[in-house]
This record gives sequence, structure tokens and C-alpha cells, in this order.
Amino acid sequence: MIRNARMGDVKKIHSLLNHFADKGLLLGRSISSLYDQLRDFQVFVDRDDRLLGVCALHITWEDLAEIRSLAVLEDAQGKKIGKKLVRRCLEEARAYEIGNVFTLTYQREFFLKQGFVDIDKNDLPHKIWSDCLQCSKFPDCDEEALQCSVSDLLTSVNAK
Repeated sequence: MIRNARMGDVKKIHSLLNHFADKGLLLGRSISSLYDQLRDFQVFVDRDDRLLGVCALHITWEDLAEIRSLAVLEDAQGKKIGKKLVRRCLEEARAYEIGNVFTLTYQREFFLKQGFVDIDKNDLPHKIWSDCLQCSKFPDCDEEALQCSVSDLLTSVNAK
């Protein structure tokens, strides 16, 4: 089941994200930033409310949002949890009337399978000025940028 993240999820989200950050698979988040942006997060939980995955939709500009912090527990991978979390974020973007969603990722192939396409990071000036300047990897970012048109992607997914 996918639901909005709650205060009680923050430490679990932090642990999951930093587990994968330690492996160099995503950028870690501080506890403070998770509390600040808790409303951005969706979590996938099992029947016992065990957190299996997490993903955030962060609005960056008038018609642009970012999918970030996508992570799924290793023992829950391969069950389409990541795909479901991304779809939920895209549906949320559509509800907010946001037409374009991007991601900066080390998992390019996953996002290509979800219908995203490669873009140049220089096409994301709002992201660069809002978040990237604070990142320890700036200006030598090694993440790949991908983007999708929300309506086109959800229309094609619903047609299948």
C-alpha cells in the first residue's frame, strides 16, 4: 500500500536513504531536511506497516517537479514497488497541474523503463540554483538527468 509519509516514518526513511547513499546509489538526506519536506514523500508499506520503499515529488517551479529519494529495501526489490511509487508521484504531479517531471539519478536504466528520456542538466536551471549549489558534489555532479511529460507518460501507461 502507498500512503503519505508520516512523522513516525522519518527515521525509517532516513535510515533507508542513507543505507543506499553509503553505497553510492543515491544522495543522502539529513533528518532535518526530511522533516522540512515530509509532505513531499510517499511510502510503500506492507500489511504490518513496515516501510518497504519511499519516493518524493518535490515541486521546483511553475511547471516542473522532481522525483527524488526513490529507494526500495533490497529484500522488496523486483516487486514493482519503485515503479508504483514513481507512478504515484506522477499522478500527484498531474493533480497539481505540473506538466514536466525530472529526476537526477544513478539509476538511469530504471527511469528509462518508466518512460523518462535523457536531458542535459543545463536544462534545469531552477534545480541548479535551488538545490545543487548546496550539494557536496557541485559542480562535479555525476548523476544523470532524465525528464518526462506527465500527461504523455500517464496516458501511455493507462492505455496499456
